[in-house]
Amino acid sequence: MQLQINPALAAHPVPYPTAVAKDVVLLHGLFGNLSNWRLLHKELSANYNVWTPELPLFNHFLGGGLNKLVDFLEDYLNAQQINNPILIGNSLGGHIALLYALKYPQKVASLVLTGSSGLYENSFGGSFPRVKDYQYIKQKVEDVFDRKEVVDEEMVNYVFDIVQQKTKALSVIMLARDAQKQNLKELLHFIQVPVLLIWGLQDVVTPPAVAEEFYEHLPNATLRFIDECGHAPMMEQPELFNEYVSQFLAS
Repeated sequence: MQLQINPALAAHPVPYPTAVAKDVVLLHGLFGNLSNWRLLHKELSANYNVWTPELPLFNHFLGGGLNKLVDFLEDYLNAQQINNPILIGNSLGGHIALLYALKYPQKVASLVLTGSSGLYENSFGGSFPRVKDYQYIKQKVEDVFDRKEVVDEEMVNYVFDIVQQKTKALSVIMLARDAQKQNLKELLHFIQVPVLLIWGLQDVVTPPAVAEEFYEHLPNATLRFIDECGHAPMMEQPELFNEYVSQFLAS
């Protein structure tokens, strides 16, 4: 996939906007949905305009990959008249936030990334060897979390339903492979905006070493680890996750 990067960045990194940001956009992951952000949305809504677009993950089997999702985000922000938002992304949502910041550096106030792809990702979205086996899918969903009690029947049914539908499954496979092939390490230094990295110490999809590599290559990053936490800190350890996000936004 050819990355859509702002060519002006190569010569002169663009400084981040200085205006106070009041819009927060929450970007879910490949098997995530809007409910993943319920507690953070509640936490932030008193002081910010909080937006939760539903990424069109299931209509990209004809091509376009991650760039199409970046285009969708740009269209969404323009339609809602959102200027210089704070982008908060989990997993693939974090990857989209990074790509958006690279393509539109003057349109982003800051980033919060948690379990983000973009460097390395060990995801079962790349293939479905036992697509009809409900218990297998349930186990794969549980593997993403350190706190297994987070996984309920509704979540498993949501993922199971996706992989039963050929066009949805194909879209997921193509997006997952696109994300796995793409390594942004050599481009991260162009992202000048403040970035908060929040990572679960028990994340097996994007392990803690991935967070450390993001921290090393992002010029203006802060890193927070959370123990007893896997790939989705906003669901597994919401109180501490929300505290870190609130502190970062206030600063």
